[in-house]
Amino acid sequence: MQCIRRQPKRTVSQENILLEQSRRVAALNGIRLGLKDDKDLKFLLKGSQLLKVKSSSWRKERFYKLQEDCKTIWQESKKVLRSPESQIFSIEDIRDVRSGHKTEGMEKYAKDVPEYRCFSIIFKDQRKNLDLIASSEDDANHWIAGLGKIIAHSNSMNQKQKLQHWIHTCLRKADKNKDNKMSLKELKDFLKEVNIEVDDYHAKKIFQHCDKSKTEALEDDEIEEFYKILTERKEIDSIFQRYSDTEGFMSCQNLVRFLYEMQQEEDAVVAAPALIQRYEPNERAKRGNAMTKDGFLMYLLSDEGNIFNPSHRKVYQDMTQPLSHYLVSSSHNTYLMEDQITGPSSTEAYIRALTKGCRCVELDCWDGPNSEPVIYHGYTLTSKILFSDVIKAIKNYAFKTSPYPVIISLENHCSVDQQKVMAQHMTTILQDMLLVAPVDGNKSQFPSPEQLKGKILVKGKKLSRQEDPINGNNNLEAEDVSDEDEAAEIEDESVKTKVEQKGKSDTLKLAKELSDTVVYCKSVHFEGFDDPNHPRAFYEMSSFSESKALKLAQESGTSFIHHNIRHLSRIYPAGWRTDSSNYSPVDLWNVGCQIVALNFQTAGTEMDVYQGRFQDNGFSGYVLKPEFLRDEQTKFNPKSITEGTWGTKKKLLLKIISGQQLPKVNKSKNSIVDPKVTIEIHGVQQDNNKKQTKVIENNGFNPNWNEEFTFDIEIPALALVRFVVEDFDMSTKNDFIGQYTLPFTSLKQGYRHIHLLTKNGDPYSSSTLFVYVNIQDCD
Repeated sequence: MQCIRRQPKRTVSQENILLEQSRRVAALNGIRLGLKDDKDLKFLLKGSQLLKVKSSSWRKERFYKLQEDCKTIWQESKKVLRSPESQIFSIEDIRDVRSGHKTEGMEKYAKDVPEYRCFSIIFKDQRKNLDLIASSEDDANHWIAGLGKIIAHSNSMNQKQKLQHWIHTCLRKADKNKDNKMSLKELKDFLKEVNIEVDDYHAKKIFQHCDKSKTEALEDDEIEEFYKILTERKEIDSIFQRYSDTEGFMSCQNLVRFLYEMQQEEDAVVAAPALIQRYEPNERAKRGNAMTKDGFLMYLLSDEGNIFNPSHRKVYQDMTQPLSHYLVSSSHNTYLMEDQITGPSSTEAYIRALTKGCRCVELDCWDGPNSEPVIYHGYTLTSKILFSDVIKAIKNYAFKTSPYPVIISLENHCSVDQQKVMAQHMTTILQDMLLVAPVDGNKSQFPSPEQLKGKILVKGKKLSRQEDPINGNNNLEAEDVSDEDEAAEIEDESVKTKVEQKGKSDTLKLAKELSDTVVYCKSVHFEGFDDPNHPRAFYEMSSFSESKALKLAQESGTSFIHHNIRHLSRIYPAGWRTDSSNYSPVDLWNVGCQIVALNFQTAGTEMDVYQGRFQDNGFSGYVLKPEFLRDEQTKFNPKSITEGTWGTKKKLLLKIISGQQLPKVNKSKNSIVDPKVTIEIHGVQQDNNKKQTKVIENNGFNPNWNEEFTFDIEIPALALVRFVVEDFDMSTKNDFIGQYTLPFTSLKQGYRHIHLLTKNGDPYSSSTLFVYVNIQDCD
């Protein structure tokens, strides 16, 4: 049995000193956040009792407090043997703070409490929401406003401020005896905390260099000196020196030269003075229209120094073309939080998908109790949610991320009576948002995303003997239509048994009221590509399983492209993907399929590529297909590329220079990452490629690679570039650290930073790669 050494008890005087130091640190961090003397921040630092709500029978009082770093919340726990780390969560992990009864938990379990006392913390990852009740309206307002301010101010910090805040937090953590000094042992602990392994000799050398006072402890200016050594960027210093004068200033003229020669910026003359004004911290340099090394680093870490073209962060594509000319961000079985068989269904899944830019959500509708339709994955043990609750969530979140249309993809298994209830809920809840008539009398092709701004479209079955949805309806009340039952395709024995027991019919009786909500997206079975002499109506669309769609793409690529110029196509994952895994969307995008539905709840390469494609065009959820996928005369076939107007072939040169503040994968104190970078190209078959750097051992803080790679890109308009950082492991699978994916056409040239994302697609606060990019036309 291991003995635990008891810490000596502190005197009252020592406790008071530590308390005062803690207050000073908190005040300093408040100033860094731009929240000096803020009353909400002060309240959070003091902390308060809150009721934590888990169920109708579980509602318990817990103490919550913002820690002095102004970055983490401490929560009281009554669990035995709970580790200190598990009682803390970072404000960086919070996606949203919602007041009132705005989560399923609050709706179900806190209706007896006034809304003004309730709030919920929504996390970025798959963690459950934290539903809380304050003792008063004032307390609730302090928490909601205080957390909101910290999140907003943290997000507006530049990279250098974030780095400084993070390092000082780590320094504070390493200072075990809280004396505001750093011993050699504490310095070594700190280096491990920031993910760098330094042998005893080098640690001692750094320590002695900084310990000017020879007191065997670093303090004040000595710690600042240590911070400077640690954050030195020699690779950027050498670039800066090539363009600066002997006094350490880069003139505006030399900055123009750098922007033009290295960064390939065409508007360098206009951009240079603006960059100096925006990023130069030295007032003397700014007055002299010049840049220091610090200003140069600030620029390279900013949005203008990003590898992703900042002009693509806003909608820049033509949004007036027919809807079928765009790729549409789309989710499969949107209601599921986990797997396809036993996982929970939740309205929260719709909110998450919509706030990630998704523009097509799926609703599997079944008869529920009390004449209220429910949504769940039929024949499975997934939980059920009310259809009406989902429609409310869609109404509230449809247009928070993007103003462009949302498509509700209905898979309807309800009785006629409950179909009428569905139609009524959509009409009364969505009101003017619901599109119920053609736009501007356009009867020959789809309206554009611009014309459909703020509108919600329904995709579903239409009464077959009804006149077409564009030219009006007759008075037929209900009739049989062909049934589409994707749930019945699941490759699971229990599901197959239930389908057989039900005696699945190929037809379904459809209510006129529900049929009338379908205008531009009428679901039909795919009977083959159009006969040019007897074309199908443009508003008829089909759904394909991934295997059927990939077979068509392989065998009839050009015909599929022509089909997708006039018609929408929806693709969904194969029935064997019961774990909610995903397929690659790229091959389907390459033949112009628009609604390529993925399981948004499942992280991985496929979802990274998906989010990479749709961060383009202002994260609007709509990306215009290249001209050769919209041209009626196109002969393009991604499986057999011939000469044509597909764009100029490119040669991509990438130099992976260095990494900064890569996060620890294994939280063990002694674990340091061994990072390597893999560059992947996703596009047409000829372009698919993968290359990787060497492994840097024991350095996640500032690894240096300096390795060059070249790639030939046949079809640039369809290519995406993915950068993946992993912790190399000789004996087991490498651990994922971070990644970033972007369209080839959104790459910026020159020296650029890549701001890495977590496995769930959220940005790390200060983890970056530094690279050099050069693109040339192929001869």
